[in-house]
Amino acid sequence: MTEKEPEKWLKIEITASAELMDALGNFLTETGAQGVFQETLEPQSPEDFPESPTGETIKAYFPQDVRSEKRIAAIQKYLKSLSEIFSDLPAPALKTEIISDPDWGEQWKKYFKPIRVSNNIIVKPTWERYAPSSRDIVIEIDPGMAFGTGQHASTRMCIEALEDVIMQDRSVQNWKVLDVGCGTGILGITAAKLGAGDVICLDIDKKATEIAAENAAINLVSDRLHIVSKDAITINEPRNLIIANLTSKLLLKLRQHLTLLLEPEGYMIISGIIEQDSKEIEENFLVAPLIQSKVIKEKEWVCYVLRKKASAA
Repeated sequence: MTEKEPEKWLKIEITASAELMDALGNFLTETGAQGVFQETLEPQSPEDFPESPTGETIKAYFPQDVRSEKRIAAIQKYLKSLSEIFSDLPAPALKTEIISDPDWGEQWKKYFKPIRVSNNIIVKPTWERYAPSSRDIVIEIDPGMAFGTGQHASTRMCIEALEDVIMQDRSVQNWKVLDVGCGTGILGITAAKLGAGDVICLDIDKKATEIAAENAAINLVSDRLHIVSKDAITINEPRNLIIANLTSKLLLKLRQHLTLLLEPEGYMIISGIIEQDSKEIEENFLVAPLIQSKVIKEKEWVCYVLRKKASAA
């Protein structure tokens, strides 16, 4: 019996100014990174080489395959464009490396700590201790390789919006939720913990849905979550709350279908939008039958809470 050959991964490491970190993280995720980690570099001591970079570093891991060279070229092109736009900042530095079987769990443990993401919601990793107050709703997450830990602004804003919608609209007795691109399942789990009894969590990545199912079990909400590896276009059950924390490009592609799925007077929470894309998002989403209920902003990220008019067919 032969041993399975270890999987190889392309590790990308970029050192850049803190101001560029969110843009870099978004770009690396859109380019297909299976894990993105950010850390602050310690100031260099006098003993260090003077040319040692200061600032922050972001690491991303991609499957090592036929697309690796194209991905590196795309990243190099993006870094060049950032250098031109932000000519007053030090140019980002790129390092690449091929590695075998990175220890994903250990990587995440360095960067993922308990965090209060809204008034009542705490997101914590399964391996960290936290003593909640009586009002706290604790979401436990073991992210594996999936996106969604509450550390990213777009996830935090979605959780804030979810809490706001479910806690404030008491007229809804039965929340029927759709979480598109569920990743770790964090948003669907949050909806269930806030009282939703019927939650569909979707992700086209089968590994993500496996991780989401494990996290649903950890949080004791498996009976309320239906987790499937499908494209959102295949879903036809009407929902009164849709959450889509995606990229602007994917949101625009899914706009018509998600609007059709949304019941009259239902809510749609969309995020993963960088400020420069907000105009196009508003032109496409802030049109009948959808109206804007709330906008949340953090750094250059934007989250919209929309509502479908009652008179809509």
